[in-house]
Amino acid sequence: MSNDQKKYGADAVVQSLINHNVKFVFGIPGAKIDRVFDLLDHPTDPKAPQFVLVRHEQNAAFMAAGIGRITGEPGVVITTSGPGASNLATGLVTATAEGDPVLAISGQVQRTDLLRLTHQSMKNAALFEPITKYSAEVQDPENVSEVIANAYQAAASGKQGATFVSIPQDVTDSLVKTDVIRPMEPAKLGPASPVESTALAQRIKEAKCPVLLVGMRASDPEIARAIRNLVAETHLPVVETFQAAGVISRELEADFFGRIGLFRNQPGDKLLKHSDLVIAIGYDPIEYEPRNWNKSGEANIVVIDSVNIEIDKNFQPQTVLVGDISQTLDFLVPYMKGFKLSEEAQDYLGKLRVQLQTRDVPPEVKPDQTLCHPLSIVRELQKRTTDDMTVSVDVGSFYIWMARHFRSYKPRHLLFSNGMQTLGVALPWGIAAALVRPEHKSISVSGDGGFLFSAQDLETAVRLNLNLVHIIWNDGHYDMVKFQEEMKYDRSAAVKFGPVDFVKYAESFGATGLRVEKAEDLGKVLDQAFAINGPVIVDVPVDYSFNKELGGQILEDQFH
Repeated sequence: MSNDQKKYGADAVVQSLINHNVKFVFGIPGAKIDRVFDLLDHPTDPKAPQFVLVRHEQNAAFMAAGIGRITGEPGVVITTSGPGASNLATGLVTATAEGDPVLAISGQVQRTDLLRLTHQSMKNAALFEPITKYSAEVQDPENVSEVIANAYQAAASGKQGATFVSIPQDVTDSLVKTDVIRPMEPAKLGPASPVESTALAQRIKEAKCPVLLVGMRASDPEIARAIRNLVAETHLPVVETFQAAGVISRELEADFFGRIGLFRNQPGDKLLKHSDLVIAIGYDPIEYEPRNWNKSGEANIVVIDSVNIEIDKNFQPQTVLVGDISQTLDFLVPYMKGFKLSEEAQDYLGKLRVQLQTRDVPPEVKPDQTLCHPLSIVRELQKRTTDDMTVSVDVGSFYIWMARHFRSYKPRHLLFSNGMQTLGVALPWGIAAALVRPEHKSISVSGDGGFLFSAQDLETAVRLNLNLVHIIWNDGHYDMVKFQEEMKYDRSAAVKFGPVDFVKYAESFGATGLRVEKAEDLGKVLDQAFAINGPVIVDVPVDYSFNKELGGQILEDQFH
C-alpha cells in the first residue's frame, strides 16, 4: 500500500462525516486528535464539511446544536481530550434536554494510557453517558466508522439529542482497512393507528372547546405543514410552546392564542384550562411542565407524537397516537371536513384574542426617557424582522418578553432554550443560523449577563463576516434571578455586576458597536444596525421595573 492509499482512523472519521452529508464542523484542535483537524482544514474531497474554528468548546457545542435545531440533522462538534471534551458538557446536556441533534467527537489519550494518571486522561464516555443519548469510546481503529454511524443515528432519531464519541489518539493515527459505513436512509415511521385517528376526529367534534397544544417536535417543517392544513380546515385554536414558535403561519394568525412557558398566567394557559379536549402534538414536558398548565390534573388530553410519552400525575392522556406525526394529521383532516367550533367557544376565543392584541402595545415614549420599555424593544425589532430571518434568544427576563410578545411565522426561525434555560446560547445559535441561511440576516438577543457567557465567539462571526445583528438588553443585573428573588423575599441577592462598554468591546473585535442613548432613538439605531453588513452589537438600556407582572399567577376565578 502506497502512502497515497493509506487510510488512517482520522480518514474514517472525516469520510464518515462526508457520508452523512455533514456541512459544518465546529471545534478547537489539540494534539490527541490533530490528524482529524489536519484533514478537515486541508480537505481533498469537495464534499468535505466546512470547518469552523471557534474560541470555546462550549460555544462549538451550541453552534452544532443550532445547526441541529434549524435543519433537523445532527450538527457536529469535534474537540481534543481533557478540558476540550469536558467543556462540551453544558452544550450537550442542553441539546439532549431540548431535542437538538448533535454528534460530538473528542480526542482521548492513547489506549495504553487510559488507566494511567497521564496528561488529560479521563473517562470520557462515562462523563457524557448521563447527558447524551449514546456515549462510546472507540477501542479499535476498524470500528471508527460504525461507532460514528450509530452515534449519528441515535442523535437523529426518536426524541433527538446529543451523542458522544471518544477516540484515542492512537486510533486516529492507526491504519485502517475496513471501508466506512455507507450513507443510510433514516428509518421511516408510518401513521398512528387509523382506528384511533378516526376516534379522535369524533372526539374533537363532540368537544365544546378543543385546542391544539403544539410542542418542540411540531417544529419540523413537514409536521408544521400538516398542522397548518388541519387548522385551515377546522380553525381549531392553537397554543404554542416556546420551541414550537412559528408553527402557525401569518395567514392563520387568528387561530393562534399565544405561547406558554414558565409562569401560569398567559392567555394560552386560560385556554388550556377552559378547554374540554387538549390535543398535544409533539409536546415535551420539559418545555412547560404539565403541573403548570394542568394543575388540577383533570384535563382531557390526547397525544399525537413520534415518541412515547412520560406520564405524571398532571399528564395522564386518555389516548396516545404514536407514529409519523404529519401522516397521522393528514389522515385526520378528511374526517374534519365542515367542522365548526361551537358559538360558546368562538365567543370565549374572541375575548382571548382581544387580550392577546392589547397586551402587545407598549406605553408612549417620553421625550426625556433613557431606558426602553421591553414591549418597545419587541415592537421595534418586530418591525424590522422578516419572516425569513432567524431570531435566536438567550435566557433572561427579556426571553420571557420575547416568547410572549414576539411573533414568528416560520418554524425554527425563533429559537429559545426552554428546557435547560442555558445562558450563552444566543450568539452561537445566531452564528449557526447565519451559516445555514446566509441570504437572510441573523438576529440574536441576549442580556448583558448572558452575552459574556459566549461573547468571545464574536471574533468567529467577524472572521467569517457573518450577516449578524446581536441585541443586548442591558440593565446591569442577572435580572431574571433578581425579579424572582424580589417576588419571594422583597429583596435581591448576588445579582449585580459592574458595567461593560459593549460598543468598545464590539469594536475591539472588529465588529460594529451601537448604543441607544435615548429611548426615542431605538428605531433609528436598529435601522442603522440592520443596514450594516457584518456583525453588529447593539446595546439597549432596558427598564425592567415592569417585570413583576411576568411572574404572577392567574387567579382561578379568571377562568370562569
